Amino acid sequence: MRRTGAIRLAALACCFLAVGLAAGAQALHDLRQRLEQLAAGADARVGIAVVLDGRDTLTVNNDARYPMMSVVKLHQAVAVADALERRGASPDTLLDIGRDDLRPDTYSPLRDKYPDGGVRLSVAELLEYTLLLSDNNACDILFREFGGPAATDSCLRGIGLRHFAVQSTEADMHRDEQACYRNWTTPLEAVRLLEWLVARPSPEGGLPDFIRKTMTACRTGLDRLPAPLAGTGAVVGHKTGTGDRNAQGCIIGLNDVGFVVLPGGRRYTIAVLVRDSAESDEATARIIADVSEAVYRYAAGK
Repeated sequence: MRRTGAIRLAALACCFLAVGLAAGAQALHDLRQRLEQLAAGADARVGIAVVLDGRDTLTVNNDARYPMMSVVKLHQAVAVADALERRGASPDTLLDIGRDDLRPDTYSPLRDKYPDGGVRLSVAELLEYTLLLSDNNACDILFREFGGPAATDSCLRGIGLRHFAVQSTEADMHRDEQACYRNWTTPLEAVRLLEWLVARPSPEGGLPDFIRKTMTACRTGLDRLPAPLAGTGAVVGHKTGTGDRNAQGCIIGLNDVGFVVLPGGRRYTIAVLVRDSAESDEATARIIADVSEAVYRYAAGK
C-alpha cells in the first residue's frame, strides 16, 4: 500500500507540474499576442524585445533597424567604462570643457549650467549628464575623448553584439537627418546589451555598477517604461531616446530600454523601439508605456 501510495503521489505531482507548465506557456503566448496587438495598432514601426529572468525571450518586429537616438548613450557608457579599465584610469579623471564644446543648437543642461565653458568635469559627472539627463553636448565630449562612434562600435562588437551600428555623433545627427538612422539596433540586440550589463558580476562602486545605479535615477521618459510601474515597488533602470520629426513629419525614433527588478526578485530586461511614428509624441510614449504594463503584469503574475 505504501508503494502504491508513493506512486500515486508521484503521478499527481507530475500532473500538477504539467498543468503549471501548460499555464505558463499559455500566459507567455497571451503576452506575445498582446504585444503584437499593441505594435500592430500603432501608425509606426514598433519593435519589442523582452528577456525574463535571463532565460525566456520574446520579440516582436525584431527584423528591422531602429534608430537608437539617445539610447546610444548607454552603448557609449559601456565603451567608456571599458576604455577606462584598459587605461587603468579612474572615472574621476577630469576633462577640460571649453565654450566650443557647448553647442547652442542642441539639448544640453550642461551648457545651461556652464554657458561659457572653462570648467573641468570628471568622466563620471559627464556620464551622469548623458545617462540621467540625456545631454547631447556631454555625449559628444565623451566621444571626443574616447575615440568617437567607431571606438564605441568596436567595443560592443568585442563583447559579442552584432545587430547594431554606432556611426554618428550628436552633432552629426543634428546636421543630417539620415545620420540618425546610422545609429541603429534591433530590439533584441539592445536587450542583449542590457543583459550583459545587468547579469555580469562587477564590484560595488565599479563603473558597470555606477551605470546601473545611474540608470535607476534616469529623469527622462518617465511617461514610457516607468509609467505603469509607479507604486509597485519595482526597481526600474532605463535609457531613453527621442528624435525629431523627419521630412515626412514622422518621429524618427522614440525609444526606451531598461531593466526591471520586482519586489520578489524576478527581473527582466526590455527594449521598446518605435521608428517613423506618425502618432503624436504623447501617443507614441503611450505605446511604450502600454507594452511596459503588459510585460509587468505577466512578470508579476497579475
